[in-house]
Amino acid sequence: MEIFTLLETLEEALERGKNLPFSNKALVDKEEILDIIKEIRLKLPDELKQAKWIKEERNRIMVEAQKEAEEIVKEAENRIIAMIDEHEITRKAYDQKAEIIEAANEMSREISQGTKDYADNLLEKIEIALEDALKTIQNNRKELK
Repeated sequence: MEIFTLLETLEEALERGKNLPFSNKALVDKEEILDIIKEIRLKLPDELKQAKWIKEERNRIMVEAQKEAEEIVKEAENRIIAMIDEHEITRKAYDQKAEIIEAANEMSREISQGTKDYADNLLEKIEIALEDALKTIQNNRKELK
């Protein structure tokens, strides 16, 4: 930064000045000091503008970084919620699958038992019919003898 260089030059000019005896005062080249001060005044607005721009740019970058950080956090929260929902849906699906399998097994047992009962009932009727037929055959044989 040129301002600092000019300030250093000003300090050097003051140090080069001749000390007055018995005082803390010095004789300096007035024109040289005024020229340095004039240059500082000319450079100062540019330096201030640049410093202001740097400050504004820093603030803009900070705001942008904050927004980006908030977006990342929000996205992470949404992903976590989605994962939780997905996990919940998966858990419910497994629970529902278990219920469906149990219901299917129960229905299978009922159908199997119903089939056995039907077959037993049918065989009983056939057995009765066969016993009746056998009695008839036996009675017919007795009559023949």
